[in-house]
Amino acid sequence: MPTVAFHTLGCKVNHYETEAVWELFKKEGYEKIDFKEAADVYVINTCTVTNTGDKKSRQTIRRAIRKNPEAVMCVMGCYAQTKPKEIMDIEGVDIVIGTHGRDTIPQLVQKYQEERQPISHIHNVFKVDGYETLHVNQFENRKRATLKIQEGCNNFCTFCIIPWARGTIRSEDPKIVLEQVKNLVANGHHEVVLTGIHTAGYGADLEDYSFGKLLKDLIKVEGLKRIRISSIEISQVDEDVIEAMKMSDKIVNHLHMPIQAGSDPILKAMKRHYTIEQYEAKIKELREVFEDLAITTDIIVGFPGETEEMFASTVDALTRIGFSELHVFPYSVRNGTPAAKMDNQVPEVVKSMRVNQLIALSEQLAKGYASTQEGKTLHVIVEESKDGYLMGHAGNYVKVKFKGDDSLIGEMVAVKIEKAGYPVCEGEVA
Repeated sequence: MPTVAFHTLGCKVNHYETEAVWELFKKEGYEKIDFKEAADVYVINTCTVTNTGDKKSRQTIRRAIRKNPEAVMCVMGCYAQTKPKEIMDIEGVDIVIGTHGRDTIPQLVQKYQEERQPISHIHNVFKVDGYETLHVNQFENRKRATLKIQEGCNNFCTFCIIPWARGTIRSEDPKIVLEQVKNLVANGHHEVVLTGIHTAGYGADLEDYSFGKLLKDLIKVEGLKRIRISSIEISQVDEDVIEAMKMSDKIVNHLHMPIQAGSDPILKAMKRHYTIEQYEAKIKELREVFEDLAITTDIIVGFPGETEEMFASTVDALTRIGFSELHVFPYSVRNGTPAAKMDNQVPEVVKSMRVNQLIALSEQLAKGYASTQEGKTLHVIVEESKDGYLMGHAGNYVKVKFKGDDSLIGEMVAVKIEKAGYPVCEGEVA
């Protein structure tokens, strides 16, 4: 039996795509082995979101070549899309494929094995027609399933290279999305996390269909207990989305809404299309509609030109809004983006201090939100048994542990929170 090994760098979408490519190899009779072992075929899914992502991708490729120089070396993903020649120049790389056409990888491997000629399979992402269909039908040992529903982004933020790696928004056919969700439910998944490069941008390229309409269709799927949105911009929380959330508690009371900065001049320099006032107004509107809503966010620290005063505005805004957790990233220069050429780059030591300050704030905010859960009954999908406790996440993404029988793994259980804490709350079956 031929063997294949995978290594994924970068985001959740990359991990989903690697899993989908593995399903293609499985159909061709391959066995998956650990990346540290000598495989017949290596597939490396690369990241290019930062310069460091490129470097790590190159290191991983060279490590695999050293492990088995005779193997077929296949490199795919965002770095492969933006710098195919740079990768092809690494001695030992056989196939380079970008972010489109990856459903043909097993066939390309076979072609290489027959002809022994390097293959570069790169499409212009701004000219590709339609959506690349890559499906995962089952996630082994996981009750929460991820489903990629769209590709690309139309935002072109000044710090981001991703539109050049992924192209503009393309959406999966709604009928196929619904079919996929039904498959996942049939295969034992109770929760589906909708994901993509700009997830709630879904439908921007479809006629008379939107992300909100997709949510309304998904809540009708029998057996599906929870729908989670991996990320949503404030501009995408429209009437249809709010209406869908009101229609069903299948859509969880947790939203991840990237803010990126808490200072208007920085938001403008980032080319984010909102002000702090507009962001706060949307959060206020959501909280009036949905009780106990948990909101997490992404924040970039030390963007070019960020003064102490601007950073203080960010700290104030984050505290005022009261997120349940912050995902904090230091600004990283990305060659090829407008921000890389901007004046007033913030020194690394200053970025580091600011990052530490926001990590401490995140912990404080997370503890504050967790403390509001004491005495409440939360619905928890049990994911694992650990140290004598069952563990899982509630709809609002609070992690909960409680005593119970292992037969409850995979089930949704009502748990009363007896002792609030972060990162885990403790409770008992209600």
